[in-house]
Amino acid sequence: MKKLIAILLLSLFLVSTTELYQLLKLPDLVEHYFEHKRMNPDMPLIAFLKAHYEHPVKDGDYGKDQKLPFIIHAKPLNLIFTIGDELQMDFTKENLRKSYSHKIPSRDEDHCFKGFGGSVWEPPRAFTV
Repeated sequence: MKKLIAILLLSLFLVSTTELYQLLKLPDLVEHYFEHKRMNPDMPLIAFLKAHYEHPVKDGDYGKDQKLPFIIHAKPLNLIFTIGDELQMDFTKENLRKSYSHKIPSRDEDHCFKGFGGSVWEPPRAFTV
């Protein structure tokens, strides 16, 4: 049951935030193709797709053509969060604490392994016990 709910929620999210909703228009594409097939029985699918996607023209069924998938692209869902006027930030001396900085040396000779830095780039040697 959890897997089904996860798939459902993921599907809803992807359909609402990407162009996947265009796939829901595929039945319109099939129906429109069969309309053209009734008018011209010799029309192959490739010719139909070229006429509607490669070189679209404004003809008598232009309104139906605009309902086909991937003809019109909509902007995906955008969520915007704003901060209201009720948010107030009070910066007074009592609210601020003094911060102290400590210098950390970038290289401390006392804590470096002597001779280790140069041997890192040497090829491995045979290990003998």
